[in-house]
Amino acid sequence: MNRDIADIRREYGLMDLVETLADSDPIRQFHLWLEQAIEAQLPDANAMTLSTVNLAGKPSSRIVLLKGYDRRGLVFYTNYQSRKSQELEANPWAALNFWWIPLERQVRLEGRAEKLDPAESEAYFHSRPRDSQLGAWTSPQSSVILDREVLERKFQELEEKYTGVEVIPRPEHWGGWRVIPETIEFWQGRASRLHDRLLYQLQPNGSWQCDRLAP
Repeated sequence: MNRDIADIRREYGLMDLVETLADSDPIRQFHLWLEQAIEAQLPDANAMTLSTVNLAGKPSSRIVLLKGYDRRGLVFYTNYQSRKSQELEANPWAALNFWWIPLERQVRLEGRAEKLDPAESEAYFHSRPRDSQLGAWTSPQSSVILDREVLERKFQELEEKYTGVEVIPRPEHWGGWRVIPETIEFWQGRASRLHDRLLYQLQPNGSWQCDRLAP
C-alpha cells in the first residue's frame, strides 16, 4: 500500500525575514543567503531548479548548478543542443528556484535568458576537469541513444584522440546561459505556515521595489 504522504509535514520557525533587516538590493541579499548556505555546508548549495517553456506553452524543469552571478544575472553552463537550450532559444523567459531545506529558505527568480559571450564560455570550459571537458564532447544531450555503451565508447575514442593534447577545444554546441532577473522572491519558513515572503521587482529606472507577500 502507498504511504499516506498527506500526513508528512513539519513545523518551520528557524528564522524570520523582515523588511528592516533585509538588504534593499536583492543581489546583495541573494549573495548573503547563498554564502550562509555554503557556510552551513549544505550539499550542492549552488543547485537550482531551472524551468523553461516551449512554444506550445508546456513547461519543463531540471536541476542545474549556478556557476557565477553578478549584477548582470545568474550563470549556468550546458549543451546548446539540449532541451533546455532549445526551449530558451524559442522562448527566453526562465525561472530559477533555490531550496535550502536546513535553513528553511527558498529564493525564486524570474527573467530573460541570454547566451554568454563565447569568451566567457571558453574560459569556464578550460577551468573544468579534463574528463568533464571530454564529457561535453561525448554526450549529445537530450538525444535518444541506444545504450550507455554508446557513451562509453565515444568517451574512450575521445580520450585516445586527445592523448598528449594539452588544450581540448570547446565544442561550439556547449556554453553558458545568463538569466537576467526581473523579479526575485525570498521565502523564509515560519510557524503556522505564516511564512515570510519578500518580493523584489525591477523598476524601469533600474531600482528595485520590495513588497511583502501573503504566504
